[in-house]
Amino acid sequence: MRALPRWAVILLPATLLGGCGWFTASAPSPRGSLSDAVRTSEARAAPRVIPRVASMSPRAPDSADVLDRVVAVVNNEAITLSELLEHLAHYFAENRQSVPREGEPALRERLLQRLVEHRLQLQEASRDRIVVEEGEITEQLADVMKRMGVKGQEELERVVSAQGLTMESLRNRLREQIMIKKVIRRRVALRISVTEQEIDRYLLENRTKLETGLAFHARHILITPASPAGDKEWEAARLKAEEVWSMLRAGQDFAELARRYSQDPSAPDGGDLGVMKQGELASEIEAQILRVRQGEVSGPFRSKLGYHMFKLEWKESLSGEALAQTKQQIRDILYREKYQERLEAWVQEIKGRAIIEIRL
Repeated sequence: MRALPRWAVILLPATLLGGCGWFTASAPSPRGSLSDAVRTSEARAAPRVIPRVASMSPRAPDSADVLDRVVAVVNNEAITLSELLEHLAHYFAENRQSVPREGEPALRERLLQRLVEHRLQLQEASRDRIVVEEGEITEQLADVMKRMGVKGQEELERVVSAQGLTMESLRNRLREQIMIKKVIRRRVALRISVTEQEIDRYLLENRTKLETGLAFHARHILITPASPAGDKEWEAARLKAEEVWSMLRAGQDFAELARRYSQDPSAPDGGDLGVMKQGELASEIEAQILRVRQGEVSGPFRSKLGYHMFKLEWKESLSGEALAQTKQQIRDILYREKYQERLEAWVQEIKGRAIIEIRL
C-alpha cells in the first residue's frame, strides 16, 4: 500500500478518525464533550446479518472496478472497498505500523464492522432529522486548523489537496461527525443521570482506595527484642512496650519517650516519621496509625521487627473541598460507565433492527 504523505499522519487521524472514535476507547467528559461513535465488542453478534459470501478479490488494488466493489450493504446503503481501504490506510498512518498482530484480513473485518456502525448512526441521525448548520462545520474546521497549526484557508486547502482530498469531502466528513455527536447526545447522553445515592454508595464501597494519596503526619516508638530474639527476648520487649504505653497513657510526652526508649532510626527526632501519603507504608502498619484519632496514640502492636506505638499528629480526610472534588470524580466515573453501557446497548439495538449484508 502506498505510503501516506507526511501531513496524512497529522490531518487524517485528527479530523477524520478522531471525530469518529473508531480507534480510541475513551468515554466522553461528563461536562458534555461527547464521543462521536462507539467501540463495540469484537465478538458481538448482530441479528439479521447475512453471513460473509465473498472473499477479497486477488486483483490489483488500484483497479477501479475492485475499489468500487461493494463490501457491505447497510439498509440498502453501500459501503465500498475504496472506503474500507481508505480507512485501513488511516489506521496504518495513525498507528505507525504496517500490519497489526491480528493480521490485515482480521483488521479489515474489524474496521468494516465499525464502518457499518458508523453508517447506522448516520442513518439514525437522518431519521431523527438532525440538522447541521454551516456555522457548526466552519467552527469544527477552525478547530482542525488550530490543532494542525495551519494558519489560513489556503494553506489548509494545499494540505488537503496534497492528500488527494477536497475541501468538500473534508466538510462532509465533519458534517457526519457533528451529526453523530448530536444523535448520540439525544439517544444516549441526555438519558443518563447519576444520583447522589449512587455517589454515596460508591464512596462507601471504595473509601479506602479513594483515600490513597491523602497525607498524614505520625510519630513512632519501636521496642525491639534483644538478639538472638527467642521467646524470652520477645517477652522482655513486650513488657518494656507495656511500660512505655503506661507512661503514654499517663500523659507523658510522646516525643520525649521516643528519644529515651525507641530503637527506631527516628528516635533522635522524637519518633517523627514526617509527612507521608496513605499507601506508602505497609498496610498493617498504616492501619494501626490511621485507626486512631488525631492527637491519639495507638497501643503496642507486634510486627516481625518488634512492638510499635504510633501517635497520629494529623491526617487529611475526605471532607470539605477534598470531599467535593472526590464526589465529582465519582460522578464522572459513574457517568462514563453508564454512558458506555447505554451507548453499546443503543448500537446493539439499531444493529438488531437493521438489514446488514457483509460481502467482504
